[in-house]
Amino acid sequence: MSSKYSKFLTGLFCAFIGGMFLVSTLLPDREMSETENRYLQQAPTLSLESITDGTFMSQAEDYTADQIVGRDLWVALKAWCERLSGKQEDNGVYFGKEDTLLNRVNDPDPDDLQTRLDYVDALVGNVSVPVYFGLIPSSSAVWADRLPGGAPTADELSYIQQMYFATGAATVDLAGPLTAHKGEDIYYRTDHHWTSLGAFYGANAIFEALGLEPLELSDYEKTTVTDQFYGTIYSTSGVRWVRPDVIDTYVPDDGVHVTSWFGAQPSEGSLYVDQYLSVKDKYSYFLGGQQQPLCVIESDKAPDGPKVLVLRDSYSDSLAPFLTERCSEVHLFDPRNNLTSVKDYVAQNDIDTVLVLYSFANFVTDPNLFVLAR
Repeated sequence: MSSKYSKFLTGLFCAFIGGMFLVSTLLPDREMSETENRYLQQAPTLSLESITDGTFMSQAEDYTADQIVGRDLWVALKAWCERLSGKQEDNGVYFGKEDTLLNRVNDPDPDDLQTRLDYVDALVGNVSVPVYFGLIPSSSAVWADRLPGGAPTADELSYIQQMYFATGAATVDLAGPLTAHKGEDIYYRTDHHWTSLGAFYGANAIFEALGLEPLELSDYEKTTVTDQFYGTIYSTSGVRWVRPDVIDTYVPDDGVHVTSWFGAQPSEGSLYVDQYLSVKDKYSYFLGGQQQPLCVIESDKAPDGPKVLVLRDSYSDSLAPFLTERCSEVHLFDPRNNLTSVKDYVAQNDIDTVLVLYSFANFVTDPNLFVLAR
């Protein structure tokens, strides 16, 4: 390589880096990345304390990476390069078969797992109504045949069986029905949640455990509300070459009254919130999403049904419409944002049945499960 050509490449590289820096500096900072579905790092505050404890440099690095011009393009390019190099995983996401993105699930710590089961058992002892415990396996467990060969991920089905054997709560078999229907679209390919169809099978598993009549899928008309859904796994993976998911509904929103708490004051809600169909976070179409601390659904369709308290994560957002078909009241209680005593809530609201319902991945990582024992 000649000296002139080397100088030319060096100059071109410096001009590119300098141009990127200049444009990134001049453009206003972005607060939110819709594509990645997360808030971006803002300019750090310079202080003696932030310098000495290392937070300034850490935040400065994150700020530079988050606010660089064309960030979405660079993230996508990185994922493409990973794929072309033969890698089957990027940022904890496997590039699976059939355009499916699958989260890697890590093995939980045994002692931590026992502590979480102790919270469930403490709840059983604290309330005078039946307590049911259900764990929803991830798509990585049910669709294991879509994973790249030899891809390491936790054996969720085995862990769920172990926990069911060890707990004093009644259990709900969700893995069995989901696995039996794994050939159907029961999970989104770009998101970690189950689809409305998966939630239907989950609802029937719950009804079976509670001794309630199961639903018939043929009694419902499927309505596709969007065919342009890209979920959370798509956001974190950097993958941009897969086709979008569709979101379907089965249960109409008539005959129910929804009260939502997004803060201290209640407001009238809805099973479905159409405004979210026009934004990136389309899963929030169900109940309005946003990790509500509490949502109460009163159903005229099952006036004689039980009042059920569901201690839950976001999987119950798309499950709730089916629960209204057999339950007179569905109380969705999210411990991530609600530290109310569960024991007191059960007594004050005449709850008939308590259901602890979590995805496996959330159950083994949620730091707020201690609320179950309060």
